Amino acid sequence: MLQNISTLIFDLDGTISDPSLGIGRCLNYALQAHGFPEVSVEQVAAAIGPQLDEALCQFCPDADQATRASLVAKYRERYAEVGYAENTMCPGVPESLMALSAAGIPMGVCTAKRRDFAEKILAMFGVLSHFRFVDGGDIGITKRAQLAGLLQSTAIDHAAVMIGDRAVDIASAKANGLRSVGVLWGFGALAELQGAGADVILRGTHELGQLGI
Repeated sequence: MLQNISTLIFDLDGTISDPSLGIGRCLNYALQAHGFPEVSVEQVAAAIGPQLDEALCQFCPDADQATRASLVAKYRERYAEVGYAENTMCPGVPESLMALSAAGIPMGVCTAKRRDFAEKILAMFGVLSHFRFVDGGDIGITKRAQLAGLLQSTAIDHAAVMIGDRAVDIASAKANGLRSVGVLWGFGALAELQGAGADVILRGTHELGQLGI
């Protein structure tokens, strides 16, 4: 297991919680409003991880810029009202966060989701207080840039470790000289995380409590 960790940085979707129900319903709400066909549960799972506009573009690649912006706005319309709450905590994560917090391990969140939505979800689950910071993304902001910003602001240093379920989490960490932990209870497969170069791969949420302790 990794040692000398200054901060554990958690992805949100697929790492802390399972947002697939809400994301799927909001994607279909936006797509249907613009005359595009619905997407399946499997397609939704594959789309969770990248930025929202990238996910939507997977299902309507020929849409122009104005249509893409309208799709995002329609998605967020439903997400802000009910979609954010159509979300479940990954089993075992609350206990692991509590153990890490009790051990004095500094933790933060870095997510492609907008910060206000991320904080609302974490507060809904009663775990927001475990995190020293919540860094949210938006259209056009990559996770690589988010981590670079955290380093520049000294919110984290190079002994921090990124924890996530998709290749983008691992690749973004590597691009910033950070170590990374891939988790298998989210939306990314073992091959995806290995291919991205994760330093450690966890199969169960109970293993989170061993990080940094």
